Amino acid sequence: MTLRVALIPGDGIGQEVIPEGVRVIEKLARKYHFQVQFTEFPYSCAYYLKHGVMMPENGIELLAEFDSIFLGAVGAPEVPDHVSLWGLLIPIRRRMQQYVNLRPVRLLPGITSPLAHRTPADIDFCIVRENNEGEYSEIGGRLYAGTEQECAIQESIFTRRGVDRVIKFAFELARQRRKKHLTSATKSNGIIHTMPFWDERFAAIAPDYPDVRTDHYHIDILTAHFVQHPDWFDVVVASNLFGDILSDLGPALAGSIGIAPSANINPSRDYPSMFEPVHGSAPDIAGQGIANPIATLWSAAMMLEFLGEKAAAADLMQAIEAVTAEGEALTPDLGGTARTRELTDAVVDKLGNDRS
Repeated sequence: MTLRVALIPGDGIGQEVIPEGVRVIEKLARKYHFQVQFTEFPYSCAYYLKHGVMMPENGIELLAEFDSIFLGAVGAPEVPDHVSLWGLLIPIRRRMQQYVNLRPVRLLPGITSPLAHRTPADIDFCIVRENNEGEYSEIGGRLYAGTEQECAIQESIFTRRGVDRVIKFAFELARQRRKKHLTSATKSNGIIHTMPFWDERFAAIAPDYPDVRTDHYHIDILTAHFVQHPDWFDVVVASNLFGDILSDLGPALAGSIGIAPSANINPSRDYPSMFEPVHGSAPDIAGQGIANPIATLWSAAMMLEFLGEKAAAADLMQAIEAVTAEGEALTPDLGGTARTRELTDAVVDKLGNDRS
């Protein structure tokens, strides 16, 4: 069977790291004897500046024909962030019911955490972010714009279906991991309706998973615990906004957002899932050839595992870890001098020869 992958390199360093991911996947396809077919789509801020939209009207329908989507980055200084986000990523995530945003956080061998004396054994957890509703809702608006009475209203939407399904996914993930521990991020002392509802649903679902230890923290102290006690955590489940914030803090603890992967998952597989590095388009370094490809390669490993190529995915992660452990081919964000392609070359070399 041929894996059909839609490529959206997007903007900035996305144009630089996605080709590296393709190169590695093609290497693994030869080694493990599977077929992969890539189709590239130009959806991006550059596309917006030319056409007035981030993607064409039938863009979602075109992408829905693929097994997965591999995305580089979206965003450019010339286009407001809310235009690029709501014109491409959010429509894909919502219309394809990619309601789980999964973001592993792990201190890789050879990389130094900004937290003193922390080792890879201390920082190894996953953030499960609700990806379709919550605080990122379109409901709201402005009244009396441009006057002294101007008023902005933004509604948060938490449905039982939406909350339950992401919490259950997080419990199932925690059940598979070594610590079997799930933490819920909340703020029910200050947000009076949605967060108590989140807590109630978490408490209602927990008895179905007696083998999983649970706790919950308000988001403010939880961020402090991430810094002071990262070893406490295994799987963390959070609403859309809280998960977004935590999943940037997590990679910072692990040394660089340049190594942070993510998956936007449709667990039922009714639509393709989308895999992307967390780092964004990074216009400050775009075009310099120094972007860290690890987040993209790790995202590729997550994609291959999701698509059933588990041996190839494991091989890729071992190669990434071998390269970081040696410390000889690291990009500037990790304290090295290697260029994007040089780091990928080192990973490809670790993958060894193709199988006969």
